[in-house]
Amino acid sequence: MPQNPAERRVVVTGPPRQTRRVSGYYRPRTEIDEQTTLGHTYVRSLMRTQLRTALAVFAVLGLLIGPLPLLFAAMPDTRPLVWAILGFGLYAPLVLLARWFVRRAERNERDFVRLVEDR
Repeated sequence: MPQNPAERRVVVTGPPRQTRRVSGYYRPRTEIDEQTTLGHTYVRSLMRTQLRTALAVFAVLGLLIGPLPLLFAAMPDTRPLVWAILGFGLYAPLVLLARWFVRRAERNERDFVRLVEDR
């Protein structure tokens, strides 16, 4: 036992504390739902990456199809060759380009969801 009464132990009680604390951190999904400036920035970044992908596909498409009229004008009497190039030679690159575009767009969206969901 303490000798001095001032050294006595005192039990302090008070109102119960909250078990769940509200953090000051907002998830990106909340920012997007509430349409804040940060949420707008997140959505704009997704739109910019999708636009960049679309412009890349458009550039490749222009380089692939753009010179064809010049090529066809240089060879005026080769009508069967023109149809073969248009029907068979151009179809496979267009399908591959479309497939790449879809996969890239889905990857951009998946990355955005991963960013928003904090995974």
